[in-house]
Amino acid sequence: MMQLWRAAFVIARRDFTAVVLSRTFILFLLGPLLPILIGFAFGGLGDKISSTDLRPVVGVAMSAQDNAALMRAHDRLAQRMGDQTLPRLRPAPATPSPRIQLARPDSEVVAILTGTLARPVLTGKAQDLDRLQGDIGLLSTAALAERSLQFVTIEREEVATSLGAQAQARLIIGRIAQVVMFFLTILLAGMILSNLVEEKTNKIIEILAAAVPIDAIFLGKLMAMLAMSFVGIAFWGGTAFAIFLALHDGGGALPAPAVGWPIFLILAVLYFAMAYTLLGSLFLGIGAQAATVREVQTLNMPITMGQMLIFFFASYAVDHMGSPAELAACIFPFSSPFAMIARAGQDAALWPHLVALVWQAAFVALIIRVGVLLFRRHVMQSGGRWWRNLFRPATG
Repeated sequence: MMQLWRAAFVIARRDFTAVVLSRTFILFLLGPLLPILIGFAFGGLGDKISSTDLRPVVGVAMSAQDNAALMRAHDRLAQRMGDQTLPRLRPAPATPSPRIQLARPDSEVVAILTGTLARPVLTGKAQDLDRLQGDIGLLSTAALAERSLQFVTIEREEVATSLGAQAQARLIIGRIAQVVMFFLTILLAGMILSNLVEEKTNKIIEILAAAVPIDAIFLGKLMAMLAMSFVGIAFWGGTAFAIFLALHDGGGALPAPAVGWPIFLILAVLYFAMAYTLLGSLFLGIGAQAATVREVQTLNMPITMGQMLIFFFASYAVDHMGSPAELAACIFPFSSPFAMIARAGQDAALWPHLVALVWQAAFVALIIRVGVLLFRRHVMQSGGRWWRNLFRPATG
């Protein structure tokens, strides 16, 4: 067993240095940051567009008292509903014919409101009236209510802790952790599919198989890709943390998950490693059977769809703690890391995580073993029936 691990570390060091010390690895690190930069650029463009108010403008040509009441009602509703949900109001000079005023070349309003609050008259094109009629009716009703109703003052009674709010915050933490883990897994694990194709094409795999056990080759490549993933995560996480510190205004602390932040972060690292190695060992076994890069590209789509289904299954289980669906998601090895990290956000018990990590590690070993035996049988043309050697010690 120690010889197997030593050989695996040799393969891992070889693959890790070959990937990390290459120029393309820099592009790999910068690749996920490009969508963020593009998002900031388009976000700034969106803010610039949103700053140009595109809401329809309604001219108000009522009495001074009605105009003031309507403006106050507009301000109150905008505070609760959002400023962009209501049309803009602009005082307009009283005119005997709103039609003539709307027909003027310098008119900047799409409709004119005349009459009184009790009997408002809105003049404009049919499609504009259809869009504005409900909003103007709401504003007029609110303005009239100010005269006839007395607003109720709400008394505030603050509490330091709300279990309902705490449970909701922990649910959100679990969901965010699931999404981040899934994004990183789907971004990084897919590269393992083509890991052995080039070496099979160049006959390097035969030299490696003659020098070390094939189990060590699979295990070493998986360890190398996992280490490379952690380098990428450290770079992206450090960049995101620096941006967070630069933009954070200090407005309140983050809610703590049920197990506490230190243990939660440790579990997040362990569960990502398990999710990555589970999928990675499966991808390595599948990709090892492929003869060309084209076959690997053909396998990408169904494998990605399978990853999506696993994530949706685990995401559904978050809202149903203790249900049969949640327990099934925790037991099924490929969804277990995602379901268990969400459980860590909502449940303080630690022993289920120890059981889950051992369970997931056992499946990683089983998948690697099956992949090695299938590789021997179908690629190296040796080994006989693979299931007979499933639990035998690894050999060269």
